[in-house]
Amino acid sequence: MWTPESPKSKLLLLAAAIVFTLAFHYGWFVELLFGPVHWVHAVHGRLCYIPIVIAATWFGLRGGLYTAGVISVLILPYILGFLKAPYELANEMAEIVFYFAIAVLIGVLAEREFKARRKQQEAQLQMERSQKLSLVGQLAAGVAHEIKNPLASIKGAADILTDDDTSHADREEFKGLLQNEIRRIDATVAEFLEFARPKETRLEKLDLTKTVEATLRQIEAQARREGLSIETDLHEGVVVNGDGEKLHQIVLNLILNAIQASQEGNTIRVSLIDRNTNGAQLVIADTGVGIAASDMEHIFEPFFTTRSSGTGLGLAVVKDIVDSHSGEITIESKVGRGTKVTVTLPHTQLGSTIENFTRRR
Repeated sequence: MWTPESPKSKLLLLAAAIVFTLAFHYGWFVELLFGPVHWVHAVHGRLCYIPIVIAATWFGLRGGLYTAGVISVLILPYILGFLKAPYELANEMAEIVFYFAIAVLIGVLAEREFKARRKQQEAQLQMERSQKLSLVGQLAAGVAHEIKNPLASIKGAADILTDDDTSHADREEFKGLLQNEIRRIDATVAEFLEFARPKETRLEKLDLTKTVEATLRQIEAQARREGLSIETDLHEGVVVNGDGEKLHQIVLNLILNAIQASQEGNTIRVSLIDRNTNGAQLVIADTGVGIAASDMEHIFEPFFTTRSSGTGLGLAVVKDIVDSHSGEITIESKVGRGTKVTVTLPHTQLGSTIENFTRRR
């Protein structure tokens, strides 16, 4: 397979350039077309610089010198065999000297560029390694922080349960607390693992409307317990190219964020709109506490959270999933007035017509 950037391809192109210039110099095809032409050799003297410059640019000083040497050796038979006048010999020899001078000049400049580029790449790799190490440290610190409190609760509950004086009612209460804290640890670890080792995204045609509806059914009981109402406006049959599990995670994380930011009596609005060529648009809006302007630029950063109980990974995971689907996510928020999250995903339309409906929960 032809790859222009490979060394082999570059060598073939360079060899072709040398053959072309030598053919021009010896007049192989020019004289066949036009007969003996004096200016051919003068033009060739200039053309020989082209493969030398190319070689020096691609392969550095050594490549430029080798090419200058090859061209010089190959034109020597012509110089020694056909040129008789001393001034002609002197001109050709001077030209050869300039071949090597140009090779040195371009080769040195090219190698400086190579070194600068390598240093830049090494610095970039070093920065990426440092960022990864920093992220690992943050991940470890985040896991320790999030597990510390549940473990303290589990330890306290275990101490009470092993106390013979603990009443039956208290035992049942602390058994429930143990189960809740274990589930909390499990959910925290799962969230960290999802961030650290995301699953491969498998894109397929799926009905996003059904995914949103299923997620709403999963979350509506929690919303009722919190005293919140969820209103929906969903276009029917909105089909996107996506990973069903990951899109479910997007909807779930965003609605959970809205629930956690809301107070009893607030309303969360979920809409799914077919924007035709502009894709499918999912909007989740709450009337909760909102996000401070100073925090907006950090909301997609891993481990950034304004809640004491949050891991700060929810929106970072959502952003990664949206990016893996070639989508876009925007967030608008005002303190005390709520937050609006808009996710746009590319989609294909199922069927020739789509019926829209509005459903209130």
